Amino acid sequence: MKRKNFSTHTVKNYLSCLKHFVIWLDVPIEQVTNQKVLDYIDLLIDKRLKPKTINCQLDSIRGFYEYLRDEERLKMDNPVKRGYALKLSQPLPKHLRDEEVGKLLAEITGARDRAMFMLMLRSGLRVEEVCNLSLAALDLRRRRVYVLNGKGAKDRVAYMSRDCYEATVMYLRLRPASKARKVFLVERGLYRGKPISVRGIQKRMEYYAKTAGLKVSCHHLRHTMATQMLNADADLVTIQDLLGHSRIKTTQRYSKVSNLKVERDYHRAMEKVMERTA
Repeated sequence: MKRKNFSTHTVKNYLSCLKHFVIWLDVPIEQVTNQKVLDYIDLLIDKRLKPKTINCQLDSIRGFYEYLRDEERLKMDNPVKRGYALKLSQPLPKHLRDEEVGKLLAEITGARDRAMFMLMLRSGLRVEEVCNLSLAALDLRRRRVYVLNGKGAKDRVAYMSRDCYEATVMYLRLRPASKARKVFLVERGLYRGKPISVRGIQKRMEYYAKTAGLKVSCHHLRHTMATQMLNADADLVTIQDLLGHSRIKTTQRYSKVSNLKVERDYHRAMEKVMERTA
């Protein structure tokens, strides 16, 4: 995985999944059968783990056996069959309605927090990307944000709307002097002046969601940005590029949410149909 430049977080998760499996086993790894894997799946289901979590565990174990076969040259079949994966539900992306956006923003008065969440809401940044954003990645003159080494180790360019730009500039004017090159810093406590963590940003969102009386997470802001752009007739390919999706299929999920665009397209097309058939 390191040869393929997977992130340390991904490597850690895979090793953790494999560790739990190995500890559970009561036979040598090379003697694991299909039935043994099915028994392990039953165990995970009994623990009420989510299907996505169970599938991640199976991916880790399957990948390990592929490694044993391809790298270690062990002559053995992979006991984790592709058909063992649990069927996943495909919920629609959750987003905020326009009035809910206004309600949330009314609660966010601090310059730092407003800048952080505007970058998610207007520029489509993930919470990890906001956390890792460096001062050098901001091009304020052209209102651009260079997202370096984002999810999947991909770089991309995001843009700042006028209100996002204003919120970012306001925070930078108030930002205390620090040797840290990350944009957003802890404002109070023992770690004051240090870069804020992902969990720190999430806790701020949890606070504002509670005060606003909304069920919202950081990632909901990114979904909201995509849905609002689609409703404003932005092309799917444009949204795909801005969000950094590898596949257009991922971006197309927002089409099911964007009822305003569907409604407009329907009425526009039906007017043409009625004109032709009148």
